[in-house]
Amino acid sequence: MSAVVTDKDKEYEAREEAAAPGPAQPMADRVNNRSLRPGGEAFKTFMTTGWDRQEPVIEPLESSTYIPERLKTLGSRFPGERLVIPAGQPKVRNNDDDYAFRPDSVFSYYTGLGQDYESGAVLVLNPVDAESPEAQAGITHIPELFVAPRADNSTEDYYRDPHYGEYWVGPRAGLKELKAMTGIQTHDLAQLPDALSKDVGGEAGAVRVRTIREADPEVTTMVETIRHANGFPDADDNQIADDAFKEFASETRMVKDPYEIREIRKAVSATKDGFDRILSRLPDVLEEPRSERMLEGEFNAVAREEGNTVGYDTIIASGKHAPILHWMRNTGVVGDGEMLLIDAGVEVESLYTADITRTFPTNGVFTPLQRRLYQTVLDSQQAGFEAAEPGATYSDIHHACMRVIAERLHDWGVLPVDVEEALSPEGQQHRRWIACGVAHHLGLDVHDCAQARYESYQGATITPGMVFTIEPGLYFAQNDLLLPPEMRGIGIRIEDDVLMTEHGPEWISAGIPKQIDDVEAWMRQRRANA
Repeated sequence: MSAVVTDKDKEYEAREEAAAPGPAQPMADRVNNRSLRPGGEAFKTFMTTGWDRQEPVIEPLESSTYIPERLKTLGSRFPGERLVIPAGQPKVRNNDDDYAFRPDSVFSYYTGLGQDYESGAVLVLNPVDAESPEAQAGITHIPELFVAPRADNSTEDYYRDPHYGEYWVGPRAGLKELKAMTGIQTHDLAQLPDALSKDVGGEAGAVRVRTIREADPEVTTMVETIRHANGFPDADDNQIADDAFKEFASETRMVKDPYEIREIRKAVSATKDGFDRILSRLPDVLEEPRSERMLEGEFNAVAREEGNTVGYDTIIASGKHAPILHWMRNTGVVGDGEMLLIDAGVEVESLYTADITRTFPTNGVFTPLQRRLYQTVLDSQQAGFEAAEPGATYSDIHHACMRVIAERLHDWGVLPVDVEEALSPEGQQHRRWIACGVAHHLGLDVHDCAQARYESYQGATITPGMVFTIEPGLYFAQNDLLLPPEMRGIGIRIEDDVLMTEHGPEWISAGIPKQIDDVEAWMRQRRANA
């Protein structure tokens, strides 16, 4: 039933808007005709009295032990410069509804803050004076965290501000809480413009500013305005400086500390539980309309129960959908006897994610053809794992995986040239059936450290502490006329998460079955326990 808004209602709303205090918060400036909001003095007094205080629990985050070293490494690369790292703002889903907030990964890495504590917050690394005692002690920067104060029940924002008001969002961490959680000194977000502009200039002894540009456009605009007014008018030069900052911030995340490794192990464990839930449901949804969505729902429920959410959109691809690399509609039918490709990962509350792919025979038993194709991908992955040793590069993993694929395609009569020609830079014909890469860094982002330079990523050696995936596949599209008919419409990928140690690579996800007999046994066990 629709509401009828009268002229009197409009007059009431206009009076209330005129009485509204101060500048609007980020969500408050959107057009909203849903409700009439009271604003009289009696109501304000009524809404700010008679509430019990709700104090959030204050505990240091486990990550806070590791933050000083991360900040020290970052600051030492940019001495004398102010570094600005925004958390970002909620992103609009539609009208006045936002997606669940997730902070920018750079901000999360350098503060240790995950979940949705700090939308709008900004981390600033302020350079110390070269003659100061801090500088003599080897300190290059003092970190400061700018956050919105609590809009608790002692303030009008408590009930007026849907972005920060605790009437709307519940008790949230403010200045003292975030300081206790992170170990970083905090300040009111309103002080940010003055803090960013202090001592900025191009002369000797003045400060240059860099920022993570994409995280928060409003902060980027603020920084750019300050730079233009203080001797840095060239927008292209400023962007180059910011890009170098982001590259370095990405590269320093490549080697994981013990805390990060523990969090990724948690994510992998939760992901195994998600696959268990899928396999328990699988027999009941065969041939059902939109049964891919039914299985997606099972996994995503585990991601919310055990973690923050999914680390990326879950792929549930059966039959002809399995060769589609980025099939995320998940609207299809899971057919009896098909191959079912599932690419999924749980993101835990610290925002670290797993990234696992398994491919199953939907009825629980591989056919001879399915076995042959699956074993090829498994052998390719094992070859990549054996090539991944300290000192190897991602290219070594890639070439090892690709050789196995090219050899099997040639053996089957599918590859139109010999193996060596296919593997040559001028050939690459086998890539028709595996167009994507087979390895990438993993961490806060599913494709972690992606802003790093090529020579620091693909061209760099793999060192202990790096976490990455190995994920070869075969993607035989239903409309591929170069394939025998029986191979068309089959997609297989096997993806695992790997930790490089001093002694070589370790399968972090070894507890998620992938050998043919083990997969069949896993499916029988989940069916029996359903």
